[in-house]
Amino acid sequence: MRGTTVLSGDDDVAGQPGALPMHRLEVPVADAVPFAIGTFDTIGPMARAAFPHRHTFYEIVHVTDGRGVHVTDLAHWPLRPPHLGFLVPGQVHHWEDAAGVDGSVVLFTEDFLLDHPGDRALLRLLAERPWPTLDERSAGQAERLLADLHDEYARGAGGCPSVLRALLHVLVVRASRLYGVGSAAYDRPGTRPGAVAEEFTRLIGGGDPALWSVGACAARIGVTPGHLADAVKAATGRTPGQLVREARAHEAKRLLARTELTVRQVAGRVGFDDAAYFCRFFRRETGASPGDFRRGVEVRGGGAAPEDGGTEGGRAEDGRAEGGRVEGGRVEGGGAEGGRVEGWGRARDIHHDDRVQSIARPRRRA
Repeated sequence: MRGTTVLSGDDDVAGQPGALPMHRLEVPVADAVPFAIGTFDTIGPMARAAFPHRHTFYEIVHVTDGRGVHVTDLAHWPLRPPHLGFLVPGQVHHWEDAAGVDGSVVLFTEDFLLDHPGDRALLRLLAERPWPTLDERSAGQAERLLADLHDEYARGAGGCPSVLRALLHVLVVRASRLYGVGSAAYDRPGTRPGAVAEEFTRLIGGGDPALWSVGACAARIGVTPGHLADAVKAATGRTPGQLVREARAHEAKRLLARTELTVRQVAGRVGFDDAAYFCRFFRRETGASPGDFRRGVEVRGGGAAPEDGGTEGGRAEDGRAEGGRVEGGRVEGGGAEGGRVEGWGRARDIHHDDRVQSIARPRRRA
C-alpha cells in the first residue's frame, strides 16, 4: 500500500485566505488497507506540521522524545515524553517550537474501524484529553503494542488487516482505561438509540456545514428526524439542536483562533449568510463577540478567550494543563505539563506543499 497525506482542493475554500487546510489519507490501490504506521520521519514532514490543519482520518501519536508544544483546537499541551495522544477527523492541531520530536504515528480512516465501531466513541473521548506523561510501565506496554503494529504492517502477511484491527482495538481500549474514559462510553453505542446518537455526534463534529442540520444528519444516518431527536435525547439528555449549536460555535472558535479569515468569512464557513446574526449567535453561545474572542486568543498566545477557560501562554487556567496525574485510570488534576499517567496494566517550520512525502508500506516479506 501507498498512502499520501495531501491538501484537499475545493473543500478547503482555497479562495479564502487563511482557511484551514484539510489533509487526507489516500489509498490509491483498490484493495489496500486504509491504515499506515511509521516514525515521524517515515510518515513525512506533515507529521510535525507547524501550521494549524485538520484531517479526514484518525491519528494516534506516540511521542518518545523531543520538546515543544502540541496545540489541539484551543489548548496548548507542552511535551514531556513519553506521551500517547489521539486526534480525530475534524480536529485542528499543530506543533509549536517542536525540536527532536520522535516516536510513532498511526493513521487510519473511518472504514478501518468497521470491526470495532465502538472504538469511534472512545477515540473521540480520548481526543478531548490532554497528553499526560506515561509512567515506565504504561510506556513499556504502549511501546510493545506499537512494535507489534509496526511489525505486522511491515510483514503484510495473510490476515494482516484483521491483526492490525485487533491490535489497534487493544491499544484504544487500554488507553481508554488508562485515561479514565471507562467502559460505559464504549458500551453506550451498542443500543440502537446510542448508535444513532453516536453517529450524529460524529457527523456534526467533523466541521462540515452541510451536516449542521438535523434533517441532513437524519438522512445520512437513515432515520427520520423525529427518530433522531428521540434517540439523541434518550442517549445524551439533550436535543439535536443544542448539540448542533455547540458544534457550530466550536467550529467558529477554531476558525477565529487558527485562521486569518474575517468574521464575515467565518460566519459563512459555519453556515450564516448574515454576519450580524452570526455575531449575535456567537455572543449568545460563548459570552463574547467574535472580535473580543479573537483579541483574547491573540493576547493569550492561541488559547481560548478568558470566559472559555482556555490557555494562557501554554498553561490552562482551569488547572488541566499543569501538574496533573492519572493513577489507575483516574484523573487527578487533569494534566499535560508535569502530569504523569500510571497504571495501564491496572485497569511550526513545515510549509504547505501541494503534495507531501508518501507513506510507503515496505514490500511484503515471505
